[in-house]
Amino acid sequence: MANPTLKRIASYARYLMIPAALIVITYWLFTTPPGLLGKADGIGYAVCHRISERSFHIGDRQLPLCARCSGMYLGAMTGLVFQAIAGRKRQKFPPWSVGIPLILFVLAFGIDGSNSYLYLVKSVAPGALANIPNLYIPNNILRIFTGSGMGLGLAAIVYPAFNQTVWVEAEEKPPLGWKGFLLLLGVTIVIDLLVLTESPIVLYPAAFISAGGVIVLLTMVYTIVWTMLTGQENKFTRLRQMWLPLLAGLTIAVLQILAVDLLRLWLTGTWGPIPLG
Repeated sequence: MANPTLKRIASYARYLMIPAALIVITYWLFTTPPGLLGKADGIGYAVCHRISERSFHIGDRQLPLCARCSGMYLGAMTGLVFQAIAGRKRQKFPPWSVGIPLILFVLAFGIDGSNSYLYLVKSVAPGALANIPNLYIPNNILRIFTGSGMGLGLAAIVYPAFNQTVWVEAEEKPPLGWKGFLLLLGVTIVIDLLVLTESPIVLYPAAFISAGGVIVLLTMVYTIVWTMLTGQENKFTRLRQMWLPLLAGLTIAVLQILAVDLLRLWLTGTWGPIPLG
């Protein structure tokens, strides 16, 4: 049972959320760099270091997210779309035949990320951590593949968790079985290989899809939180009935991105990568 005060806030939110969303989103749009890619940069700026050497480029312009984050959010979006098509309202988490490979993907993400960070520290501060050897020289190929694996893991958790929270009647099946997982994995590998061609035809949509993945994941998570706090769990039968929780989730997601953007801009004074010197 939700707190009565929170229920009252939820009832007021029906009237306040639309203007709140307009204020937050409009302020973010006017604060971030101009142009569509500039807005995508503003999203990436909140979640990614955006170091140029660790990013893909369209000509001289780097993508909004580094190679690892691009892979992660492309993988997450691929996983979410795949489950929405194949699983719809299914709410069970993946079986172990899928869960074990996903755990291995997460471990690979952690190992490659740690090795890459160690390599970065040694490159910007010669002599630092000299007694700790690198496992291998990091590269963008490994970054995008390990990032994609992490993204699939995020999607495999967030999608059924969302369904468990919002629907009156959800199917007692996982949206992702092992056969579907193999197909999804194949699709993800093809997408990664296409990105690695660094063709502008691929990188332009990849830039927007990966940046959009940040918004989608955060919106889903905050929609879950809002629904639980306001006592609306398992009250919906159609997506259109969820306009208020979804709008609340989107508004909180953009507010978080805006807050991080402003803090990082205040600390660094630039919309560019995190300064290494």
